[in-house]
Amino acid sequence: MDGKTKAIVAHIYWIGWVIALILNSSEKDEITSFYIRQLLGLFLFSIVITFIPVINIFGWIITLVFWIISLLGAINGEMKEIPWVGKLFQDWFKAL
Repeated sequence: MDGKTKAIVAHIYWIGWVIALILNSSEKDEITSFYIRQLLGLFLFSIVITFIPVINIFGWIITLVFWIISLLGAINGEMKEIPWVGKLFQDWFKAL
């Protein structure tokens, strides 16, 4: 499986993310590692947003838009960062 395909698989909820993480652990691909870090940050962001009632719905809409931007980047084979927080996710999760 090439890096682009693993990056797309990573976008399929938690199951796809775990599968991409396992597949990427033996044979590291730069694009797959990039999207694994982006999506981990996005998943954690969505969990935090769930506990803040005032911005819950707005937060879910933002999360969905960021997920779509990320998925389109993976489909095109580009390393497209999530707006505003993508660089932070790359720094925080660089061990992946």
